[in-house]
Amino acid sequence: MNKQISILAILTFLMFSCDKGDLDRTIFIPDEDDSKLPAYSEWGYNSFGAEYEREYFLASQRIVPCKMMYGDHQLRFSLFGLRSSAEMTLEFIFPVEQMSDYKDLAQLNDVIIDLADHDCTVKIWQDETESVLEILSGKLHFKRVQLLYVDDSINRVILSGTFELRFLQKGYPTNITNGRFDLGINNKYFYKQ
Repeated sequence: MNKQISILAILTFLMFSCDKGDLDRTIFIPDEDDSKLPAYSEWGYNSFGAEYEREYFLASQRIVPCKMMYGDHQLRFSLFGLRSSAEMTLEFIFPVEQMSDYKDLAQLNDVIIDLADHDCTVKIWQDETESVLEILSGKLHFKRVQLLYVDDSINRVILSGTFELRFLQKGYPTNITNGRFDLGINNKYFYKQ
């Protein structure tokens, strides 16, 4: 019941007291099972989170959480956040059909990307160092993609989904688990090369 009341309060706040610029803010609603992670949602809260071994990789209020770039029939889906108070980027690169603008992200609805596929690349950027990960297994699932209309015009695409991956780091298996994202993407955060 508390969860329903808090979600209703947040939605009411967003509908009646915010302008369009507030749609870019990151809203953190804690998960019931692990309060350090955001709850899975499909509301465009501009939030994400995952367990990175015994740490957390999370969206931050001070960093734009996601940017996407399309070029050469590949999409770069980059999550920008904090891990142990240090900035980190997790980037998924995978093949997709033609995209001309952010509205074309709708084609990702209910798409599962096998991150171990040879056509996929996963990178981590931390401390100004790029690491291309040797993926053992993993998947990126765009569970729901929806268009958000404001004043009868498309304002953004809301991407909601999950991810998990297992990779080698310094020769040992490393896990990123319980990943979830709920992001609003428009032309400010989507770029076509």
